[in-house]
Amino acid sequence: MSKESAEQKRILEKNTKEKDWLKWGPYLSERQWGTVREDYSADGSAWEYFPHDHARSRVYRWGEDGIAGISDEYCNICFAVALWNGKDPILKERLFGLTGNQGNHAEDVKELYYYLENTPTHSYMKQLYKYSQNEYPYEELIKENQKRDRNALEYEILDTGIFDGNAYFDVITEYAKADSEDLLIQITITNRNTEAAPLSILPTLWIRNYWSFREIDPKPAIQKQSKSKSHFVSISHSYVGNYNLYFEEADQLLFTENETNTEKLFGVKNDHSFKKDLFHDAVVNNDFSKACQNQSGTKFSPLYQRNIGGGEQVIIRLRLCKSAVENPFDEDFETIFKARKSESDIFYQTLTADISIDQAAIQKQALAGLLWSKQYYNYDVETWLEGDAKEPKPPVSRLRGRNSSWDKLRNHDIMLMPDAWEYPWYAAWDTAFHCVTFALIDPDFAKKQLLLFTKEWYMAPNGQIPAYEWSLSDVNPPVQAWAAIKIFLLEKNATGKGDINFLKRMFNKLSLNFTWWVNRLDGRSNNVFEGGFLGLDNIGVFDRSKGVPGNGILEQVDGTAWMTLFCQNMLQISLELALEDETFEDMATKYFGHFVFIAESLNKMSKDFEGIWDDKDAFFYDQLILPDNTFMPIKVRSIAGMLSLAAVFCIKKEVLQKLPKFQKSVLWFVKYRRGKLKYKVIQDYDEGKDLLLSLVPEDRARKLLKALLDENEFLSPHGIRSLSKIHETAYNITIDSVDYGISYEPAESTTSLFGGNSNWRGPVWFPLNYLFIDALKEYFKYAGENLKFEYPTGSKNLLDLNEISQELSKRLIKIFEKNENGDRTVNSLHKKWYADENFKDLILFYEYFHGDNGRGIGASHQTGWTALVANLIQETKGK
Repeated sequence: MSKESAEQKRILEKNTKEKDWLKWGPYLSERQWGTVREDYSADGSAWEYFPHDHARSRVYRWGEDGIAGISDEYCNICFAVALWNGKDPILKERLFGLTGNQGNHAEDVKELYYYLENTPTHSYMKQLYKYSQNEYPYEELIKENQKRDRNALEYEILDTGIFDGNAYFDVITEYAKADSEDLLIQITITNRNTEAAPLSILPTLWIRNYWSFREIDPKPAIQKQSKSKSHFVSISHSYVGNYNLYFEEADQLLFTENETNTEKLFGVKNDHSFKKDLFHDAVVNNDFSKACQNQSGTKFSPLYQRNIGGGEQVIIRLRLCKSAVENPFDEDFETIFKARKSESDIFYQTLTADISIDQAAIQKQALAGLLWSKQYYNYDVETWLEGDAKEPKPPVSRLRGRNSSWDKLRNHDIMLMPDAWEYPWYAAWDTAFHCVTFALIDPDFAKKQLLLFTKEWYMAPNGQIPAYEWSLSDVNPPVQAWAAIKIFLLEKNATGKGDINFLKRMFNKLSLNFTWWVNRLDGRSNNVFEGGFLGLDNIGVFDRSKGVPGNGILEQVDGTAWMTLFCQNMLQISLELALEDETFEDMATKYFGHFVFIAESLNKMSKDFEGIWDDKDAFFYDQLILPDNTFMPIKVRSIAGMLSLAAVFCIKKEVLQKLPKFQKSVLWFVKYRRGKLKYKVIQDYDEGKDLLLSLVPEDRARKLLKALLDENEFLSPHGIRSLSKIHETAYNITIDSVDYGISYEPAESTTSLFGGNSNWRGPVWFPLNYLFIDALKEYFKYAGENLKFEYPTGSKNLLDLNEISQELSKRLIKIFEKNENGDRTVNSLHKKWYADENFKDLILFYEYFHGDNGRGIGASHQTGWTALVANLIQETKGK
């Protein structure tokens, strides 16, 4: 990045704490209802306890939500856009979607919205929401999806016909910062129809409600002001300070309180009638007598009622700022907007240099989605379990229920969400991938985000890292060390200097996490690990997170591969630190030793099938050990078995020469220890040469790579599949008199195992593809151009491993690129719509992709880890 760019200067000011450019940002969630945090039920039924239908009338405890919204860093003051087309049964204040129990493939947002632009300091932000002029089909979406089984496609908003004839508005919300606490807001509404249509626009300001749950004095307030020619309200809040919201002259000024309508929801008489849903009642019923009665409250909106002609555009401007502004909408308003837009272009031009215009657009929207998915996340488990002083006590059963063992966890931070609607909560391994992409534009934030999970109020005292709010104790793959070294090297390559202090801080805490893994998840103490589902939700024949059939132990290839990768990453970090501080050489030796014995355990073979490598099939299979000590291989050719390839690390000879103590330990092992192992962990090593540490020996790696690059197995036209295509013929096995099976499913899951939304039974997932690409480059560092493979298998087209990594990257990137017809594979289900002039440049970043045709599947805004396409574009420049 050019240090001369205005955005880069703001980033530096933020990093040095010269100015708090991140005090305000897109931190408002897209969904707070239906989350674990808001669930105070006895049985943990989060979706049912706080449904969408309650959200407009019921106060949230742990956050807020809205459309294209912003808030301060602790979500005290919130702003978002609300709309009404004159036909909908309710005000459109938040995005609608199906719950996990309503959708035929679990939760699914049913709206059209796109993240178009955002900068690391949120100096310029742009979001597009497409709002139909026809009545929104709430009931139709629920009923039609309930009628469909898991073999059918999801019924999407574009399938309902409400956008036909272009009967919709494009609602673009933009923010530009004049200063760190001076936000210019512009809402641009364009009627895409040829006929005029009415629209009520409610730019809404409100204060998060603490006072219903705990004491807060004085109570915050929004107050109408009339001391100048400007139209504005003042905001007083003891936590945040005072602000003003300026707005252009409106048709009505609406005030109410952000408080629950108990009478409407629970039949309990209200203490007053100014409740959270008052604006809904006023607008939909065209009765403003009560909403316009007061001139203060904790929720406010200037109401603009417009009849917008066909093809016409309406612009509404507001300004939220700390200090008084005499002329908030003078010529400076437009000047600042143009400047921030231009500065955003310049910032990204540096990143997108030397790539195509289309790839630059893909990269920019991927990063915009990652930035827009920043969210204020608040979850204090002890308070959540015990309840608040001013509220009734939660059911006693909660004290023994979900997350009850995590009562020391306290989250109160801005975090990168996997998807701010479908997954508006962090997932530990998702975040690691988010940070690797975020490091392209703001390494400082990426490092701080990753470090959060090592803080005492996140990490459990025993060293476990919390997984995600639905089950903090679930075991996510340990990819934090991988992300830490990736971020370190990205910054080092970009600036010439890596952040050693960051590495030290990560290393110290991850050593605790490593110890937790070793002590907890190696049931037979043989360095072959178990661990549950490990992120690959329904990859197996049974749900690995809910125990093993027959009361057995499942020794998992992926568990062992993840631990080997963890070990190698810790070794790599140790070596980087040892180059600066020789005392870390001892730790390098420790992790080298761990690697040796884990690798040996996975690969060794004996007549009693103690090993889990099948020489005939040339594949690693999970192994079930039953109570009578019999062994049963689970012969599924999946990404879980293939993960063994991803655990590889090449130590260059230059590093070894600079660390003689560590090199001496390696040489000692080669001379005295190697012969005592059944599996030769280090097959070839001579002093003065590079050292390759691979979980898989060369002969097995060759066989696995042959399968990985076989288009009849793992290689899809769009990347690496998560399950081999040979399982189009189902694999079945009987365990303890119960039949289990798995078959290749390239698209949406047909099983309810682990919820049904996440499917690892065939589709392409970006994070694991990225790990494989990373691993191939690591092998290439050692073998160079001398080691070549057919790509694809059977084609006689020989490429080295670096060339293969580039070709795999290109397959993944092509999911988003326009083809010769101007179509994008990702949008193939709604190709007609995305050929339209007002859709063609809009890109959704799905959770995963069809294993055969590449269309998008799952969460539609999962720029969490699918934003890795931005890294792939960077890494394939000019290749």
